[in-house]
Amino acid sequence: MPKIIKGREVIEDQWVLVAEPSEELQTIEDDIHIIVPLSYWTDNKTAILARTGKAGIQVSGADELDSFSEDLDDIDVIAIDFPKFGDGRGYSMARLLRERHGYTSEIRATGDVLRDQLSFMERCGFDAYALRADRNMEDAIKSFSALTIAYQSDVVEPRPIYARRP
Repeated sequence: MPKIIKGREVIEDQWVLVAEPSEELQTIEDDIHIIVPLSYWTDNKTAILARTGKAGIQVSGADELDSFSEDLDDIDVIAIDFPKFGDGRGYSMARLLRERHGYTSEIRATGDVLRDQLSFMERCGFDAYALRADRNMEDAIKSFSALTIAYQSDVVEPRPIYARRP
């Protein structure tokens, strides 16, 4: 079973990313937790929610948040894909999900996720990270403690440093 980082720990991934749902869902048991592409969710939401397993979606920074924001109560995990490490749109999406839409379930970073990004991703609202197979997860966890003070406000600490009391 694949592993992810969640809660700053390496754990077994309880979710299956279904890249080609129209073909793959026929072979996946009904009680398995699945993550499907946003386009498949949009077209098959009723059938997905009828399953006994939990449901999540995979989006990219190019996807419009408004296209699925009304469904947030039905979505148990949102996997935001980073096609390349320099694409920062996913950071904005995670922060908007947490602060504007009050989304409290898992937000997962997938794709080209690097060790140096994890702390910043956490500050934007990510709480799970699916690193590529060629990345060392134990080493990546160390990045959370590399920076000890954040000057700006964020999802984790909404007060900027000048507004915090010692």
